[in-house]
Amino acid sequence: MRLIRAFLIAFSMYSQIPTPQFAWKDEDMKYMLCFFPWVGAVIGTAVYLWGMFCERFAVGRVCYAFIGAVTPLVITGGIHVDGFMDVMDAFHSYQPREKKLEIMKDSHVGAFSVIMLVVYGLIYIGAFSEIRDKNLLKVVCVGFVLARCLSGISVVSFPAARQDGLLFLFAGSAQKAVVKGALYLQSAVCAGIMLWQSPYGGAVVAAALCAFAYYYHRCQKELGGVTGDTAGYFVLICECSMVVTAAMINIFH
Repeated sequence: MRLIRAFLIAFSMYSQIPTPQFAWKDEDMKYMLCFFPWVGAVIGTAVYLWGMFCERFAVGRVCYAFIGAVTPLVITGGIHVDGFMDVMDAFHSYQPREKKLEIMKDSHVGAFSVIMLVVYGLIYIGAFSEIRDKNLLKVVCVGFVLARCLSGISVVSFPAARQDGLLFLFAGSAQKAVVKGALYLQSAVCAGIMLWQSPYGGAVVAAALCAFAYYYHRCQKELGGVTGDTAGYFVLICECSMVVTAAMINIFH
């Protein structure tokens, strides 16, 4: 029953998929992050089915790319985009660390967050439109799961930038050894599937790991650790890194 509650909390928190509502208790949240990647599995399945629909009915590349790019937003409700925008405002403020953390808590939208979101969207949509190989599309779809595995690992492994907020709550409630084990196992399964689906799957996995290393370095340098917002920021940059890598393979192969 506790695992079912943890599963429902993960989908209630990180997706717009309707779930039964109940009071969240600490014991229910201990294993919530184990199920965070499963939201990515729903996204990946939806994106892949859309790709197959487009292939079957000869849907144009522009429609394919735009709807493929918006599908994760529809399923998640944009929770990770909110984190990305907060982090972009903080990083581009060039203020001291404490001020950056304050900016991330500010509900107002800054100019840099909008600019960087537009840049991100154009890069993502343009790259996604170039993914024509069915096996590479499968690799990218599994990547939605891998990005969330790595994000969850960062929550229970990296230093927290502040001692409050949802990330600190979830990290504190997590049974870290069990959660880490589950996320590492799911990451390994994702990497194995990506390598199995395409001989170039390893390059996409490498892109995700490079994004993970960059995320750790940048957050340590700028903020002294990670927050709930940076976890969402990472999901976006990891997904974009994988999509761009897959697009480059599709173009030059």
